[in-house]
Amino acid sequence: MRLTPPTAKIENLARTLTSATHGDLSDLAATRRGLLLAPLLAVLPAAFLTDPAHAVDPAQTQVTLPDQYTWKPALPGAPAQSVETVAVFGATDKPGPYVVLIKWHPGYMSAPHTYVTDRLCFVISGTWWVNSGETFEPEATVPVPAGGFVRRVAHTPHYDGVKKDGKEPAVIGIFGQAPIEFKLTDPSKPLVRAV
Repeated sequence: MRLTPPTAKIENLARTLTSATHGDLSDLAATRRGLLLAPLLAVLPAAFLTDPAHAVDPAQTQVTLPDQYTWKPALPGAPAQSVETVAVFGATDKPGPYVVLIKWHPGYMSAPHTYVTDRLCFVISGTWWVNSGETFEPEATVPVPAGGFVRRVAHTPHYDGVKKDGKEPAVIGIFGQAPIEFKLTDPSKPLVRAV
């Protein structure tokens, strides 16, 4: 089997295009090669006219890259480097859909708390440790690795974070309907706890 170098294929295509523009297109469509090349010839002008570096229309597609996020402390009074958040879309305190990222650093978990709406959570990186109930029992949490999904049912007490032997922070993407109305089950205890 003889392989045709890419430059030779391009030259053959150029000859075919030239003959197609100077000759009769019906001759091109009459051959098997012509039948294969006809769709390519139809889109080729558009391919040469399209600018691949052209930016997307921000009115139609909004892109935020990871280096554009500004991480902030997620909870008031939380220790530094315990839990951070970034609002990606909407807001958790205004009516409507929202998307936030939460980053739990190893050694910290939330106190048991509730929300008035469901929260749909995808673990993006790391391992997130979760459990439900009013009693804080970090040893009873279960691991959810990257790619895992957790649904937090409205009005259900729950807690979560990353155990102190975790090798990296866990980043969780959370989607839901706002306002969420965050409420601690025991307001006399700290919001974020070292574990």
